[in-house]
Amino acid sequence: MSLEDNKAIVRRYQEILNNNDLDALGEVMAEDISMPDILPGMPPGLEGAKTINRMAIAGMPDFHVAIEELIAEGDRVAARVTITGAHSGEFFGIPPTGRRISAIGMYAVRIAGGKIVEHRGVEDALGILQQLGAIPSMS
Repeated sequence: MSLEDNKAIVRRYQEILNNNDLDALGEVMAEDISMPDILPGMPPGLEGAKTINRMAIAGMPDFHVAIEELIAEGDRVAARVTITGAHSGEFFGIPPTGRRISAIGMYAVRIAGGKIVEHRGVEDALGILQQLGAIPSMS
C-alpha cells in the first residue's frame, strides 16, 4: 500500500470513532490489534478499542478527535491530534462537571493488509483531569 493509502486508513479510522460507528471499526482495524497502551482491565483487540470509545462517548457525547497532522513512513502512520468534548456524563469514573475539555494527543499505528494491526498513543491526561477539576491545576 502507498503512504497515501495508509494515511487514508487512519483518516477513516478517526472518522469512524468520531461518528461512534463502532460496527464499522472492523473495516480498518484488525480483530487482534495490539494496543500496549490501552487502559488496564480493558478487553484485548478490537473489543478493547470499542470499549474505550464507548466510555469516552458516555462521558462526553460530543467527544471528538481532530487530526492536525499525519506523517507516514513505510507501514506506519503517526497522528498529532486535538481532543475536545463537553463533560456531561460519567467520564472514566469522574462524575459530570459540564466543563469543556481541549487536549493534545499523538498516536502511531502500524498497518498490514489494509488494516491497523498495532496502535500506540498518548494524550494529555493530566491536562484533561485538571480541566475537569479532578485534580488541582498548577497555575
